[in-house]
Amino acid sequence: MGEANYDKVDIAIVGGGIAGLAAAAALAGSGCSVVVLEARELPQSTVLPGDSPEDYDARVSALTPRSIDFLEQLDVWPVIEATRCCAYQHMTVWDAEGTGRIEFDAQEVSAESLGTIVENRLVTAALAQKVQALGDVRVLAPARLSDLSLDEHGALLKLEDGGRIHAQLLIAADGALSPTRELLGMRTREWEYGHRAIVTTVAFENPHQHTAWQRFLQTGPLALLPLDSADDRLCSIVWSIEEHLADELLAMDDPDFAKALGEASEYTLGKVTACAPRKAFPLRQRHAVDYVLPGVALVGDAAHTIHPLAGQGINLGLADVQVLAEELNTAFARGLGPGRMDVLSRYQRRRKGDNLAMMAAMDGFKRLFEQDAPPLRWLRNTGMRTVAGLPMVKRRIIRQAMGVG
Repeated sequence: MGEANYDKVDIAIVGGGIAGLAAAAALAGSGCSVVVLEARELPQSTVLPGDSPEDYDARVSALTPRSIDFLEQLDVWPVIEATRCCAYQHMTVWDAEGTGRIEFDAQEVSAESLGTIVENRLVTAALAQKVQALGDVRVLAPARLSDLSLDEHGALLKLEDGGRIHAQLLIAADGALSPTRELLGMRTREWEYGHRAIVTTVAFENPHQHTAWQRFLQTGPLALLPLDSADDRLCSIVWSIEEHLADELLAMDDPDFAKALGEASEYTLGKVTACAPRKAFPLRQRHAVDYVLPGVALVGDAAHTIHPLAGQGINLGLADVQVLAEELNTAFARGLGPGRMDVLSRYQRRRKGDNLAMMAAMDGFKRLFEQDAPPLRWLRNTGMRTVAGLPMVKRRIIRQAMGVG
């Protein structure tokens, strides 16, 4: 194989998004050599100046306190917090087809907030700045894989520019469609939802009250997520909707879309007064049959994708990274190599069950609320009212959603 022609490293991370960069930051200082490969240039600026909808990233994440604690450990949260983010103390969920309604408040669990809405671009840029300043992490961007194979000592990576890397451990953090996972033939179980998520930033007549709002329509859930702005009137929307209706919404001009969004949200925050360009992406549930092979670990969306209705996707990915880094750092302390199957299997055991449970719960919620049969409609509305009157149950749900249950 001519292994002497390969640049040898301990760990190669494919993917320079949130999960991949967080993995690099978490492994810094471990005494191992790390290289990050990203197909695009890394973002250099954390945020666009300005306070209009167009100045915000259309893609946001609802970071849980657990995820924020992890970013604190990586020393990137102070940069994010000082730039632009919006903590929310309250969440309102209601059913469009009935009377079910439930309110969650941080005070119920003696917490300062339920979570924090942050633009994905900002999190990625803050992590990129941190990683590029580390002395024991090398970043190659742009860099694309052209071929990949495994041997008894790890992974052999060939790059489009002719570069070659041999890594004891390959961490695949290259997204839901993960070319790395495909090149390795790692199987997934997946299915289409028949929905697309429309995302954009909008301005409302009234302040968002540092509340996350979610209305379950029969055609899909609509979330209004509060953003940090001068007048607290900006929200990121995530509107999961059936394919044919998504096409109609995307084809509308801004005034017609603003009217449709106002009606769908029952004008909870008043009329929509401004709207950034809309983006849409298909929704598919996907879960890797195995997260690991000898010398390989999948993290984040490369391992699993989930319906966005509860905003848990990136939180699951950061939890993957945190657990994998813990297991690897323990292995290094014992003089064990990073690609060992016994080391990687512990990561898989700790994460797979939690991820599957969250995916099943979100899928169940999604399917329950799209049903129009009167018995199911009665059941979900009665259930919401019942839970609203059970403080202990509510507190448990809140803690679980916050990642501290």
